[in-house]
Amino acid sequence: MANTPAPHTFSIPNLLTYARIVAVPLMVLCFFAEGSFQASNAARWWALAIFVIASITDYLDGYLARKWKQGSAIGKMLDPIADKLLVSVALLLLAAEGSIAGWSLWAAIIILCREILVSGLREYLAAVKVSVPVSRLAKWKTAMQLIAIGFLLAGPAGDTVIPLVSETGLVLLWISALITLYTGWDYFRSGMRHVTGG
Repeated sequence: MANTPAPHTFSIPNLLTYARIVAVPLMVLCFFAEGSFQASNAARWWALAIFVIASITDYLDGYLARKWKQGSAIGKMLDPIADKLLVSVALLLLAAEGSIAGWSLWAAIIILCREILVSGLREYLAAVKVSVPVSRLAKWKTAMQLIAIGFLLAGPAGDTVIPLVSETGLVLLWISALITLYTGWDYFRSGMRHVTGG
């Protein structure tokens, strides 16, 4: 008898998570739509539209899974992965096209390093059956990152509609980096208590 998929594998919450993962390469392809890597205004608006829709699914998948009682192991595994893919690739894309440059690269580096550190720590703790819950501040951190990246994706295209969109994005990126640094340290400190037995 063939193995049948778990009942919630193809639930709407999980489909939203899968869609968020698929949105990552689509967002990058927007910058190659003209045959070469170009951050044209059209590319920015398309990438922003995909990013905003993907960001909305970040809220919807968890909300619907709780409301409809459709939580699943694959959803719990893929949801944070999808979030990190979306943020990490967007930051790399913005660095490649120059919206994040100079000292602002440090903000992106802080965010990326924190995500790698916390992911590694969570993987180790999961192996020893220890769960570190996501704090409310960590959720705000993710929201701030998404908002900052949204402003930066709009960038010069957004500046033609509303002044200082690019500058606002960079300020929000630094704010999110500081929150990211704090939450990363908080997770690391909590995790190390389990590692060292302290």
